[in-house]
Amino acid sequence: MMTIEEAQKQVDEWIKTVGVRYFSELTNMTILMEEVGELARIMSRKYGEQSFKESDKGQDLGDEMADVLWVLICLANQTGIDLTKALEKNFEKKNIRDKDRHKENKKLQ
Repeated sequence: MMTIEEAQKQVDEWIKTVGVRYFSELTNMTILMEEVGELARIMSRKYGEQSFKESDKGQDLGDEMADVLWVLICLANQTGIDLTKALEKNFEKKNIRDKDRHKENKKLQ
């Protein structure tokens, strides 16, 4: 099993060897939006009301999620973000802010 830290290192190594160099942060941000759009397209067809088009057949939901994660990791590497630490900090924030919020939400019961 790969940790987030290992994923960041492996993506960095791949970019520096196979990929030559990182695209600019702005380019990667745009690519991230494109990948999220591709994921949304599959989700809307598989779980929403939209019907599949011929071009949608064979699309892999997991692969699209991995594409989103890949570009997000690229952006983290480029901007010096340790995603493990960022996620741990985010959990702390949510555990404080949302301690009772969802339990008290009548829409979720």
